[in-house]
Amino acid sequence: MHESDDRERRVLTPAEEDERIQAAVLGHVLAEYPDQLTVAELIREFTQVEAEFPESDPIERAVRDLVGIGLLHRQGEAIRPTRAALRFHQLTSD
Repeated sequence: MHESDDRERRVLTPAEEDERIQAAVLGHVLAEYPDQLTVAELIREFTQVEAEFPESDPIERAVRDLVGIGLLHRQGEAIRPTRAALRFHQLTSD
């Protein structure tokens, strides 16, 4: 089997899956800026349905972790990228 085939078939660890979801959430929030999303809107956009606990939990955890490390602001249900996240995005997008 080719080495790239092994990587494609490898199951992600929970930490790797969390990082993948965090990257997707942050990327989506940055792409929507300056529009402000709510957590419920974000969950709907990622799951395409009104999600209950199992589907929404990874997204809510990603939002919590991104807020904790200073890449997202959360005010109630509304979320938006921090200035640091926006600036990094500008620097890396050119």
